[in-house]
Amino acid sequence: MCQALNVHRSGFYAWLKQPISNRELDNQRLLEHIKASYVESGGVYGSPRITHELRRQGESCSENRVARLMKQAKLKASIGYKRRYFKSSVPALIADNHLQQQFVVCEPDTAWVADITYIKTYEGWLYLAVVLDLFSRKIIGWSMQPNMSKDIVIKALLMAVWRRNPKQEVIVHSDQGSQYASCDYREFLSANNLVPSMSRRGHCLDNAVAESFFHSLKTERVKRKVYENRNEARADLFDYIEMFYNRKRLHSHLGHVSPDEYENQFLTGS
Repeated sequence: MCQALNVHRSGFYAWLKQPISNRELDNQRLLEHIKASYVESGGVYGSPRITHELRRQGESCSENRVARLMKQAKLKASIGYKRRYFKSSVPALIADNHLQQQFVVCEPDTAWVADITYIKTYEGWLYLAVVLDLFSRKIIGWSMQPNMSKDIVIKALLMAVWRRNPKQEVIVHSDQGSQYASCDYREFLSANNLVPSMSRRGHCLDNAVAESFFHSLKTERVKRKVYENRNEARADLFDYIEMFYNRKRLHSHLGHVSPDEYENQFLTGS
């Protein structure tokens, strides 16, 4: 057989003893780590974040290699569903745009951004309002309700104020939705030393960080599924925000650490 295939007998017997190359064995070992990271993220990490996660664990690998192994194993980051559009009216009170797309700040509680999105359930829509600190991209306040009343944004902001207790003025940026233009909302801002700021009408990039979070939420957790009821959706959204996004999710803007870890590094000076 060796003569017919034009190979050396010694090479054939060496192949019998070790039919898989060292490189392939290392690929199999690395793939196990890739699968573990992929499963732990809930199937939302692609090759860039998994590469950073592996390097944090001490592995030496390139993103191209991780992407190739993920493709062979048919591991692919999840995608979400299309954006829903709402007919809106012109608010009675519009604040100046103090943020001006300056999304990089040097300290916590300098500028927060706020926004509302929707989640589909068999029971009906569930609306989610969040408040995000631009410094660490951490969700510091949130509220969920079956309607888009002004209470939903006030409750989310109340949670943020209670958690952070800011000592100085904080810019709170939002779109021009009627919830953010209500008198009750603006009175709450004034009473808590918060400065209102609003995006220009039709300029979604003015609140791009909040939009980016909702995109991550829907692609990484909500995906294309429909929850049985609002309580099921609430529990799942709570788990994503508090247990995964704030504590574990590697954020590219933060140097591939989680929001909690980034804030801890700032506080400890590490």
